[in-house]
Amino acid sequence: MALSWKTRRRLSLLILLVALPLYIVVAISVIGWFDRPPLWLEFVIYVALGIVWVLPFKRVFRGVGKADPDAASSNED
Repeated sequence: MALSWKTRRRLSLLILLVALPLYIVVAISVIGWFDRPPLWLEFVIYVALGIVWVLPFKRVFRGVGKADPDAASSNED
């Protein structure tokens, strides 16, 4: 089932405002359980985690920043 543009836009906002901060807290907590790695390794881990979190939501975020393709064009004369 394909999501409408409006649904994807609302879902992406929910993901960015709720899920992303929770993911950041979890990522920092998991790194904190272990001895602190060297700075370069910590940077690589955070970059990898930053890429991994968005992969499941790739289809939700695609095209959300563009105008609604289903809306009627207001420039028609």
